[in-house]
Amino acid sequence: MRIFAAALLLVLLALQYRLWVSDDGYRAVLSLKRSVAAQTAENGTLVRRNEQLAAEVKDLKEGLAALEERARNDLGMIGANETFFQVVDADAHAAVPAAPAARPERLPVQRTSH
Repeated sequence: MRIFAAALLLVLLALQYRLWVSDDGYRAVLSLKRSVAAQTAENGTLVRRNEQLAAEVKDLKEGLAALEERARNDLGMIGANETFFQVVDADAHAAVPAAPAARPERLPVQRTSH
């Protein structure tokens, strides 16, 4: 009877080792659960990004306002009856040394009627 009890104890310890320590045991299950949770969070972020991109594509296909905004911001384009003004900060302008002998030429100003 003692040998049988010792054998059962040995089998129980072997099963406990396999459950807690082996590569396909409880630690692996916890690791996989964490990986699934992280992937689910990343998928949620990517789904929201895809929805935003799909909305932007739809807007670019259907609306001219979004297309015009992209042309202005990304490509620096201006409209046919518009005048481009570049505002320079006075502090930034003072920090740049002036050219010594160059006299600025007067550029013609384009006037548009509204």
